[in-house]
Amino acid sequence: MSASSTPLRVAIVGAGSLIGDAVRERLVAGALPCASLALLESTGSPGRVADRGEGGDRDDAEPETVIGDVDAFDFGEADLVFFCAHAATAARHAATAAQTAWVIDGTHAHRDRPDVALVAADVNPRALERIGARGMVALPGSASVALATALAPLDALAGLERVDVATYHAVSGAGRSGIDGLAADTVALLSGKSPRRRPFGEQIAFNVLPLVGALDEQGVSDEERRLADETRRLLDAPGLAVNVTAVRVPVFFGHGLAVHLRLARPFELADAIEALRRGPGLRWIDSAAGQFGPTPATTALQPDHVEVGRVRIDESRDRSLNFWVVADNVRKCAAHNAVSVAQILVNRPR
Repeated sequence: MSASSTPLRVAIVGAGSLIGDAVRERLVAGALPCASLALLESTGSPGRVADRGEGGDRDDAEPETVIGDVDAFDFGEADLVFFCAHAATAARHAATAAQTAWVIDGTHAHRDRPDVALVAADVNPRALERIGARGMVALPGSASVALATALAPLDALAGLERVDVATYHAVSGAGRSGIDGLAADTVALLSGKSPRRRPFGEQIAFNVLPLVGALDEQGVSDEERRLADETRRLLDAPGLAVNVTAVRVPVFFGHGLAVHLRLARPFELADAIEALRRGPGLRWIDSAAGQFGPTPATTALQPDHVEVGRVRIDESRDRSLNFWVVADNVRKCAAHNAVSVAQILVNRPR
C-alpha cells in the first residue's frame, strides 16, 4: 500500500535560504501531503518572515510564516526533514533527526560518508532501497546532479570511458550573498563607480572567475574534486576518468556545463541524441538551424529539467561526443531533486 496519502509532519532547516524557499514552494504547491510544515533556521536567523526568494512575488493571500529556531525544535515531531543551508547546522542536527525521521541533507555535511546514500532522483533512485522507515540521504551538489543526469543515458548506451567538463557556475550557487554581490557589482559599474561588495574575492559583474571554491596543494579546487567524486558515485563508476574545470560566471541562476566525453563502445550520433531525448529528467533542445540551444536565462524558467543541446561528434577522437548542458541549480538540481527523493521514499509500497 502506498503511503502517499498519509500527511507528513515536515520541517525545512534553512528555510530562509534560496534552496529552502524553493523546497517550501514545491511543498505548498502540493508535491507532498503535509500535515504540518515547520520552517527553521539556526540561531541568529529565526524570527523573520520567510521570503519567496528569486521565484516570484509573494501571494498577498498567503499568510506570513515565522521561521523558528532549529536548536529549540523537537525533531521527534517530524516525519521528514530537509536540510537546505549551512553544513554546520546539518552536522549538528541531521543525525538526531534521522533517528526518528527521513532526513534529506542538501548540504555537503554528509556527502562524503560511504554509509550515507548519495542520490540524484533521476540517476540512481535505487540507492534509496536501503533506506527504511527513517534514515539519512545526502544530495549531490547542483553541478553534479546536472552532469550525472546527462551522462547516465549515454553510459547505458555505450559505456563511459572518460569525461572532460568545464562548468560555468551561476552566482546563486553561493546563496543570496552571491546574488546580492552580482547585483551590487552591476549597479556600481553601470553607475560609473567601483564595486564594493566582493563575495567571490573579485569583481563578478562583466567578468569570469576561473575558480569555484578553495584550491588544494595540487591546484584543484574543492568544487572540481567534488564534482568528479560525486559523478563517479552517482553513476556507480569508481574508475571513471573525470577531468573538471569549474568557472564562476555573472549569471544569477542556471549552471552551464560544456561536456566532452569518450564512450567505451562505438555509437551513432542519432542513437546518442535519442538516448538524451529519452533520459529521465532531461530535455533535449535541437540546436540545428543556427539556434543557440539551452541558456541559463531560458532554462531558469523551466525548473523541472536538465536541458541538453549542441550535441555533436568530436571529430578529433574516436567514440567521442561534445554537448552543452544547462540546469537551474537552485530549483531543478537542488530543490526539485530534494522533493523528488522525498516522493520516492514516501510513495514506496510498505
